Amino acid sequence: MHLQTFSFSNYSLSPINFSPSAYFFIPKQTKLVSTSSFKPGFCNLVKRVYKSPTGLRSHGGMVGVRCEGQIDDGVYMRRCVELARKAIGCTSPNPMVGCVIVKDGKIVGEGFHPKAGQPHAEVFALRDAGDLAENATAYVSLEPCNHYGRTPPCTESLIKAKVKKVVIGMVDPNPIVASKGVDKLRGSGIDVTVGVEEELCKKLNEPYIHKMLTGKPYVTLRYSLSVNGHFSDQLGEEAVRSGGYYSQLLQEYDAIILSPTSFTEKFSFPASNEPGANQPLQILIARNPSSQIQIPKATSKVIIFTDRETSLEPESAQKSIETVVLDGINLETILEYCKSQGLCSVLLDLRGNTVDFEEILMEGFEQNLLQKVVVEVLPVWDGIKEEKLPLALENLGQRIKLKNLTSGISSRSVLLEGYF
Repeated sequence: MHLQTFSFSNYSLSPINFSPSAYFFIPKQTKLVSTSSFKPGFCNLVKRVYKSPTGLRSHGGMVGVRCEGQIDDGVYMRRCVELARKAIGCTSPNPMVGCVIVKDGKIVGEGFHPKAGQPHAEVFALRDAGDLAENATAYVSLEPCNHYGRTPPCTESLIKAKVKKVVIGMVDPNPIVASKGVDKLRGSGIDVTVGVEEELCKKLNEPYIHKMLTGKPYVTLRYSLSVNGHFSDQLGEEAVRSGGYYSQLLQEYDAIILSPTSFTEKFSFPASNEPGANQPLQILIARNPSSQIQIPKATSKVIIFTDRETSLEPESAQKSIETVVLDGINLETILEYCKSQGLCSVLLDLRGNTVDFEEILMEGFEQNLLQKVVVEVLPVWDGIKEEKLPLALENLGQRIKLKNLTSGISSRSVLLEGYF
């Protein structure tokens, strides 16, 4: 049995607490009719009810809907995060941000940042609120910017709208923002509260935060095991379908690193099946490749890192494929390339012949280039062949302890997620 053993810190996962007085519940199948059309980046919860429960938090087969009454700041901030996640996979290298405008205990405006280069969440929420923004409270999951980039400063929009208070989930780690937005708002006489649902807001933008603090892309290691601890090249049932964990991972990450043994007739590039998903950059590592490489059809750009000159077969050469020849293939060089392309997150997917990953895995552990791990435990007992874990994983021993380990279910598989 080759099940890798890790030591974990104490960790418990608690559900988000909602105020019982602020919510009531209705059956999921109940149809709610919209009274206003949804526009990208913002919506109006006061006027609109939903035709489906999409975007509303589910509680054991029921759907939570806001009622009249006092609601604490945490509820509105969680709504900001919920709005922000509508843009998963679309904002990189920008963070995902959501904003809610509240007046007299009612949400009068909502918005989120839909895509890099487009207006920020605060702008959409203020547009949605209109004149009702005056003397209102603005909730935003990330500190409003105070500089001119591709869009004007959001602090100026909030000041111009004459909001009375701004509640912020977390300070922006970007050096050109960090606390400057807070200072600008306070200097203009606006009451500012910082740190509401801070951990939730941080988890929303882990890759963005990591890149701002370290200058390097965020790397997640993913692999599958059988229930008796053997490495598996397979994915669980429904993992690749829309809503499946693997399909969602591909939507969330800017790039994916694949095994060089993927150059087979049966190989096809993994693609997210989430509606409207941007597909990740496909990175292939080819050590000592044959004279010509046949590349299958891809849904996004393909980069081949190789340690010797090679050529693509004529059919492959017509596709969006770039070949980068290196003196030595290593993870740090690959990540530097991703950084130069403005990518914030990379999924290192252990499928195929794991021997090909040995060097970059060992480098990743030794140089602390890996931030997160996702392990799928398949509901199979593999007693026919022993597929061992890569030596880089088997030889870790007790050198690395995972933090914040959580578990979940994906179809019939168990998912484990932790941080290095």
